[in-house]
Amino acid sequence: MTYNSLLYLFIFLPGVLAAYHFAPQRHRPKVLLAASYLFFLSLSGKLLIYLLFSTLSLHHMGLWLGSCKAEGDLKLLTAGERKAVKAAYAGKRRKILWFGIGLQLGILLVLKYSGFFISNINGVLNLFSFHPLLPSVKFALPIGISFYTLQAVSYLIDVYYEKIKPDHNLLRLALYLAFFPTLMEGPICRYTQTADSLYRGTPLDYKNLTFGMQRILWGLFKKLVIADRLNLFVETIFNNPGSYSGITVILGAVLYTFQLYADFSGCIDMTIGTGELFGITIPENFRQPFFSKTASEFWRRWHITLGAWLKDYIFYPISLIKFVKNLGKKYRERFGKHLGQILTSSIALFGVWMANGFWHGTGWNYIFFGMYYFVLILLGNLLEPVIVKTTDALRIDRNCLPYRILQSTKLLVLVFTGELFFRAKDLTTGFHMFFSIFTGFDWSILTDGSLLKLGLSIPDFFAVFLGFLAVLTVGVIHERGISIRQKISGWKMPARFAFLYAAIFIVLILGAYGDGYLPAKLIYAGF
Repeated sequence: MTYNSLLYLFIFLPGVLAAYHFAPQRHRPKVLLAASYLFFLSLSGKLLIYLLFSTLSLHHMGLWLGSCKAEGDLKLLTAGERKAVKAAYAGKRRKILWFGIGLQLGILLVLKYSGFFISNINGVLNLFSFHPLLPSVKFALPIGISFYTLQAVSYLIDVYYEKIKPDHNLLRLALYLAFFPTLMEGPICRYTQTADSLYRGTPLDYKNLTFGMQRILWGLFKKLVIADRLNLFVETIFNNPGSYSGITVILGAVLYTFQLYADFSGCIDMTIGTGELFGITIPENFRQPFFSKTASEFWRRWHITLGAWLKDYIFYPISLIKFVKNLGKKYRERFGKHLGQILTSSIALFGVWMANGFWHGTGWNYIFFGMYYFVLILLGNLLEPVIVKTTDALRIDRNCLPYRILQSTKLLVLVFTGELFFRAKDLTTGFHMFFSIFTGFDWSILTDGSLLKLGLSIPDFFAVFLGFLAVLTVGVIHERGISIRQKISGWKMPARFAFLYAAIFIVLILGAYGDGYLPAKLIYAGF
């Protein structure tokens, strides 16, 4: 059962809405939690035990952190004694925090990454003619573990720094981790963003229901019309990398990038829309990323909640390490303020992008993907003063349309290249496909009908083009700060219903399903 399945859309979700509506307000959080566990069971079965363990241990660790405070009247102690007592409790709280984080991340590391590390250790041993010492293992992964683990870690850290109080209510904390719309692909929510609204039991109302259904329908449009229709074409190229080169590989990378965006952002639209049905605001995860001009801006607009999590819980903590701060001071004195600051921040930036690559998967291509963006962003920061001086000297207006188009075009090339390695079977295949672009380039592929043998017919390409056009149009409107749904809500009732039915029929007519198509699984659910 996935968010775009008939079972979810026409049985599960309406059933949850009905149960939620008729339940007394105080019992509505229980309805949502029961639905969330049922949803989890439908996808991962008995692996629910991992989610339950994470929830119970998180609850206990949060309370333990909250209770670890100096008791008694410290005013009766001398200054030295007070300092010693506070230091002792601070040390104990740090140990509790790291133990709690270790429990949460330990499950993820063992289940998701142990096979990767073992295979690489055995590979190194084989290079030196040693027999593999460690047996290869592969564990079944519970759905959403990469997402709810980061939510759990953020909760513990926020409790430790007293940004939030530890939650004594196990039900609320369980619902925060397990809420079914966010289980498969996020977004990665903070406790302060969703926990209270999940537990509030807000009554269903007309506006929430209509806005929620509109957002779900928009997500289905992206998923069915664009992502699923492109899937067969993308699978054909990337599953047979030795058979294609030049323009075909370029198209594969470009169309995979758009497929990934349509699939992931479409799923997030369905997630946010489902939350809206219940009056729950789920944070946005995309903000027109293809309108970006730099790699760093792109990642402020793409997978926003992951980027924010990495910034708050990896970048800033590394930046505040005493060694890094002292190093930064030395670098600024030696290389100047700008270069010294960049060199210092690069340490934290490296940690962020290494974590980003590992989070996405266990192949070396994912690690390369993270390092690729680390280098791009670092070079962008280093070259920014040079670019500013050059454009000023040439009297180029950096805000003029031609310059912005040039920046966006350059960024798109970089993004498409990164996604080529991201989607490739492994890093070696990624490099093979990348270099094949230059060794087998042939324009005639665009006109000799070869592309029509890769899974998409002319009507399919036309449907995808219409889908792209719709997404682009909506993106331009949103980029100007205009809310389309607010505009639609101001229309008269007949016009609103006509628009809704037209949208439904467009999805039904242009959606890719049935014989001849290869519907894509929700891509980020695999991460």
